[in-house]
Order: sequence, then C-alpha cells, then structure tokens
Amino acid sequence: MTKLGFIRHGITQWNIEGRAQGNSDIPLAEQGLQEARLLAERPEIAGWDVVYSSDLLRAKQTAEIIVAKTGVPLYLDARLRERSGGLIEGTTEEERMEKWGPRWRELDMKFESNESIISRGMSFIDEINGKHDSQKVLIVSHGAFIKRLLNELIPGGNMVESLYNTSFTTLVKCESGWDCDLYNCTKHLSVKA
Repeated sequence: MTKLGFIRHGITQWNIEGRAQGNSDIPLAEQGLQEARLLAERPEIAGWDVVYSSDLLRAKQTAEIIVAKTGVPLYLDARLRERSGGLIEGTTEEERMEKWGPRWRELDMKFESNESIISRGMSFIDEINGKHDSQKVLIVSHGAFIKRLLNELIPGGNMVESLYNTSFTTLVKCESGWDCDLYNCTKHLSVKA
C-alpha cells in the first residue's frame, strides 16, 4: 500500500518575525534545526523508502537532517516549493498595511494561483504514484503548499488548520483515493532536547 508523509520545514527567522516567505530562499533558524533533529528521532520517521523535498533551503535543510538519520535517498523537486507570495514576500503584516493599506488583500499582489499550485502538486503526486507504487514516500515542503495539496487529495477533508513547523501528516492510498491517518502532528516538539 502506498503511503505519503508530509512534513513542513522547521522554523525560520522570517517565520519568527511574521514575514511572508513564499519562494524566498530562507535558511532554518537554530530553533528550526533543532525541531528537525527532534522530528528525525520520531519512530514514525524510520522505515520510509525515499524522501522528496522542495529545493528551497529551509525544506532542504529539514530533509537533510531526516536522511542523515534514516539513510534513505533524497531527491529535490522544485514542484514542491511554497506558493509564490508575489509582492508581499519578505514583508510583515504591519509593513503590508503601511505600504498598501488595510485592504491590501483585495489588491493584485501577484500571488501564485491555486490552479498553478494544484497543477504542479498533482503532477508530482502522479509521478510519485508511478515511481513508488506500494512504497512509503516522505515529502518535505511548505505549509500553504501542503495544505492546498492535502485538500485536493482528500476533498471534503476539511483540513483548514495551519500546519505547524515540522508537523507530520500521513496519507494512505485506498480504493476511493487517500485517507489521512495523522494530521499536523508535532508531538516530537514536546520532547526535551
């Protein structure tokens, strides 16, 4: 049976500051590196066949910590990048309000469309289904991208909660599509380092 594991990257300085990241290539903060090390120690992280990661540094660093522990192959794929944040990348909510006003969300900020996100995400999933049938595939990516893809894979799954940094979500392929058996889990962060 094919199983997919989705991991959001560890925390970055921009996450801490509340800055929109999008496709900006931001490294993990020291806290994010520690979160990734704690994630890699979870028993559920062992036994996966392969890891795919966004090629953006924050996801790549998270994935590299996992594969250093598990020894499985790592492949980078630009289709797993975060949604492009257009004009708001690098800004905080306060800076957006100052620059564009309180109704900035109504303006064309050049965000990547949902259709584009779903198109590249499903292209990746279709390829994985062909290459890794009946295998366990870990995918290290980004919060907004993962959430949109999960809602596409499980229509009506009502996965609206924002994904936490280094959260772990798993899907199992079934006759009707995909079932989610773990969502947005960060129990590894409650472990003392």
